[in-house]
Amino acid sequence: MSDLPPPAPDCASCAARDARIAALEAKLRAQAEEAAELRARVARLERVQSRNSGNSSMPPSGDDVPGRKPPRKQRRAAELAARRKPGKQPGAPGSAMCWAEPDETLDYYPEGACACGADLSAAEDLGVARSYQQTEIPEPSARRIQHDLHAGRCGCGQEHVAGRPPGVPDSPVSIGPNLRALAVYLVVFQHVPVERCRDLIADATGAVVSAGFIHSCLRKAAELAADVVRLIRALITAAKVAGFDETTLRAGPAGQKKYVLGAFTEQYSAFFLGARSLESFRDFGILPSFRGVVVCDRYCNYFHASWEHIAGHQACLAHILRDYEDAAETYPGAIWPAQAQRALRGLIKAWHAARDAGLAAIPAETAGPLATEFRRAVTVGLSAVPRVPGPKHNTAQHPGRDLLEFCCDREADVLRFTGDTTIWPTNDLASYCTSCGGCEVWGLAGRSGRCGAGGSSIAGGSDIFLRCPGAPGFAVGVAAA
Repeated sequence: MSDLPPPAPDCASCAARDARIAALEAKLRAQAEEAAELRARVARLERVQSRNSGNSSMPPSGDDVPGRKPPRKQRRAAELAARRKPGKQPGAPGSAMCWAEPDETLDYYPEGACACGADLSAAEDLGVARSYQQTEIPEPSARRIQHDLHAGRCGCGQEHVAGRPPGVPDSPVSIGPNLRALAVYLVVFQHVPVERCRDLIADATGAVVSAGFIHSCLRKAAELAADVVRLIRALITAAKVAGFDETTLRAGPAGQKKYVLGAFTEQYSAFFLGARSLESFRDFGILPSFRGVVVCDRYCNYFHASWEHIAGHQACLAHILRDYEDAAETYPGAIWPAQAQRALRGLIKAWHAARDAGLAAIPAETAGPLATEFRRAVTVGLSAVPRVPGPKHNTAQHPGRDLLEFCCDREADVLRFTGDTTIWPTNDLASYCTSCGGCEVWGLAGRSGRCGAGGSSIAGGSDIFLRCPGAPGFAVGVAAA
């Protein structure tokens, strides 16, 4: 680094000067290395902070973490909400009180004394002068019902005892099926914690139950649904196309999480509580025997060689579009992320049009140019984002590199839907109630949802509910033993 002349022989000051210069050069090198490491750490932290449900697989529940930038779609919705006038919005379904046939009529008569001094209780009834209707619920109160089973003697002398009515166990004291159903409904469908469910039942009905009772209700509901669960698993296993996904869920002691594994068709959904491991995928019991097309994200367990019977994969384009959104934010000057997104969205739109028209595949004149555009975007991205040398499966790559390699090496798994309209391009059946035409709800994001027609989609639990009243779709939650 220094261009100073060599020190004179036996010059102590020159030697000291050179030693000091060498020490300063070493210090500068160390500071430069430390600065580079700090810049890399800041870049990693900024990237982690920029992750949201719009550019990654994070659930929407994490978008409101302080300091995290919400996805663009959510920011636009917040801007529109700020400009929106309060009250009912144009086009929104209305709900108004109207006069109707009453369930109960209460009559009220004049009371007290007239100005003349006569008692109004003896006044002549002239009929109803004014009516008011009010919607009200009866005051909730748990009733203690005693079931007495009578004995009788036949004319032949043989004695008989009445049988226990349905829902009454062979126990002197028990809790009825309606109260048990309420506990299951609150915990499973409304996601009320067990302790709060116990308090809510006590406050609303006056019935005092224990946390153990509520857990027993969940076990009983799971037992009653066991045959239905096995049937639905079999129907999903036999399907031509099925979607698979997984998400975290708080389960067990405080602070612990497990994974909810889900499998979906256009009519049925099954869930399994376990881990994000190959063993849990096997214990779920669907993929080992599945022979159709697997619609999934890029998680490696879905592409494991042990699933030898499957007909192929379709990478979920909803996940891939989010990953390209992340690449667009990471490389703001690059064109290839937006180009890839534009091509994939065009193919999804063409798939919907072809399916609505009853076509078996997207027409070649439509799919061809869009597939070429996508392919060129991937090629440009691979040249722009170099690979970090090292073993493929344990070397951290630059953002977007793994995505580009996946789209290049598994292009057939990304574009499989273009040749068969029975294969879905996205795995959003986890987030849509298909029984009522695809009304959007929260799906496999650790919560339940309700569509505009009153149907629901359930993420986890131990009971079974109709997805949409009158429709054949079911959403089933299965808890691992």
